[in-house]
Amino acid sequence: MREPRRRLDLRDLLEVGTVGLRTRPLRAVLSTIGIAIGIATLVTVTAVPASSQAALDEQLTALGADLLRADPRAGADGSPVPLPDEALGMLQRIGTVTDAATVGNTHAPVRSNVFRGYPETGLTTLAVRGDLRGVLRTEVTSGRWLDRSDLPTAVLGIDAAERLGLSRLPDRPATIDVGGVAFTVVGVLAETPLSADVQSAVLVDDAAAQRWLGFDGAPTVAYVTGVEASIDALRPVVAATLSPGAGGLVQVSQPSAVLAAKAAARSSFDGLFLALAAVALVIGGIGVANTMFVSVLERRREIGLRRALGAHRGQIQAQFLVEAVTLCALGGATGVVLGLLGTWAWSGLQHWPLVVPVETILSGMAAALVTGAVAGLAPSIRAARQSPTAALAAT
Repeated sequence: MREPRRRLDLRDLLEVGTVGLRTRPLRAVLSTIGIAIGIATLVTVTAVPASSQAALDEQLTALGADLLRADPRAGADGSPVPLPDEALGMLQRIGTVTDAATVGNTHAPVRSNVFRGYPETGLTTLAVRGDLRGVLRTEVTSGRWLDRSDLPTAVLGIDAAERLGLSRLPDRPATIDVGGVAFTVVGVLAETPLSADVQSAVLVDDAAAQRWLGFDGAPTVAYVTGVEASIDALRPVVAATLSPGAGGLVQVSQPSAVLAAKAAARSSFDGLFLALAAVALVIGGIGVANTMFVSVLERRREIGLRRALGAHRGQIQAQFLVEAVTLCALGGATGVVLGLLGTWAWSGLQHWPLVVPVETILSGMAAALVTGAVAGLAPSIRAARQSPTAALAAT
């Protein structure tokens, strides 16, 4: 009577399936490098955008999505149609507007000191009317904000301050030459991500600009905050208010939407990196398959002996399949750890919150296991098909 085949339980299968890994650790480590690189790339390119998006969400929440910016369009002669001098008052009378401010380009050149002949800096001088600091939700990092007077005082945007070497105000008053007039720098603004032109400008009060710089009082940009729920409906109202009968001559944009669009443009490269991760996984899988084929050739006598002692083809196939999957699982786990460390390091450098979606880790490990199963399938079938006599006779 034929003796029934003995089944391998999971513990036995794991033990025999990891013999090759335990006896040849260096080969196992080298074989997992490709898998580790692929999974690390996969984790990084999904976790880094998630962290970036979380930082963007926090930034937009802090800055608010209720800010609108109005710029004049070019007229028939190609030059921008100026906004009305009374633009600030017109905007403040709109029911759903909560605050407003305007800036006007004075076209006054800026020099870093009052000495004649010192080269111009290329910075823009903007005349401010209204609470620009409150509208843009920014703070003064050094000194104070402008007071509403015609005294020659100025506040620097953060980029302008760096160019002038005045990121931190000295103990004694610092002066700059604006249009040939010595203006005292009284403050430095923090970052204004929703208005890059303010960051790189010298800001003076509208009254001071008219007195000292010959400014005509015409604003070039208007900023408006409104009720967030009705911000979309407010846009055409702002355009029509600033240019009655020809609202098309005023362009009204939402800076926070532009900021989000820039982030979306950056994330368009994620697909490229995912493709690179897939290529790395394929290369890693080929490396594992090659290792498994070599392992089958080297262990033919072992295969023949096990077959002669009663192991059937399914057990031999399972042994080598488990070895391939285990190899890729180790590479996948290493890749997940490397990907998390890379995401943590990059998020720290960018001052982003660390966000790692759980599905990122699960998909990384699943990709590693699937790669192992595919890479080990052909070698395991080849091992199972060897006859005991041919395998034992192999040298």
